[in-house]
Amino acid sequence: MNVKSRARLGAVVGAAALGVGLLAPAASADPAVGEYRQLAGVGSDTTQDVVNRLGAVIPDPDGVPDGQLIASYNATGTATIKTRATGCVINRPNGSSAGIDALRNAVLNNTGCLDFARSSRGPADTTTTKLTWIPFGKDAVTIAVRSDSGLNSNLDLTTAQLRDIYTCAKTTHNGVALTPLLPQTGSGTRTFFLEKIGVTDAQLGPCVNGSVQEHDGTALDTAGDIAPYSVAQYIAQTTGAAPDRHGVTVLGKVNGVAPRNADGSLNTSFPYNRDVYNVVPSAKITGATADANVVSAFVGTASKVCGQTSQIQAYGFGSLGTACGATALKGER
Repeated sequence: MNVKSRARLGAVVGAAALGVGLLAPAASADPAVGEYRQLAGVGSDTTQDVVNRLGAVIPDPDGVPDGQLIASYNATGTATIKTRATGCVINRPNGSSAGIDALRNAVLNNTGCLDFARSSRGPADTTTTKLTWIPFGKDAVTIAVRSDSGLNSNLDLTTAQLRDIYTCAKTTHNGVALTPLLPQTGSGTRTFFLEKIGVTDAQLGPCVNGSVQEHDGTALDTAGDIAPYSVAQYIAQTTGAAPDRHGVTVLGKVNGVAPRNADGSLNTSFPYNRDVYNVVPSAKITGATADANVVSAFVGTASKVCGQTSQIQAYGFGSLGTACGATALKGER
């Protein structure tokens, strides 16, 4: 099967109101050229839109350079981004792992180019405490298929069936030949989903196309296509909070559980649920090297990010309550 197209992020006019009484404008892409904020971050496609929105509404306490504190750069777009007025032209990181690696490189080389990475997965290497994963919302990952496909007949797959689909032991469902898709290598959603269904990259079958852009429903262009999809991203895309790239996809159940509640909000009890994070250098949140802007933005329930519960929910994510802003989860990659 041909490699699927990458997402084309466009402006969407609309508003999101997910039971929280908030109208949220569609998320913007990168900060304007020449606009450099105190905190710069890259990484996860899953959380780029909500963090873009947080960057738009959280003020810089010093009022410089443009009155906003957080700069969030999309996972896709131009090949490079520039995060500081001087230097700091870097390759655009696409996905959680790429963002974490870029942050780690900035720390190791003391470039000052990045302050945080968006991540939809926890640490893969916990042998050191160099980086801290700070949770700010709850997401879930389910499977998506085309609404006009025979796969969309009361779609409800078990973990065992998904394991068989992605090892190519199961090649049809509801009489439709399956073409399983996965996000690109380095995607936090790819890592999380494979862990949940008990499949390693080495165990993926030859029928799997593992190079599509995550949460891009337009990449599902044949009847047998099936792919993991962030429930929060799907909600945000279909309500106008984020650029709409869901195409004609619909979400299925897993193990008999629906990914959304009756009111359309995220079902935080869905079997494949996860926290989403902003990853920061551990040295920037404690001791003599702590950065006041990093701490105020991300650390604790009183942080600027955790104070934006209604915005986070408007982008489809569930609230973490008192767990928001926790700093116990540490690692390096």
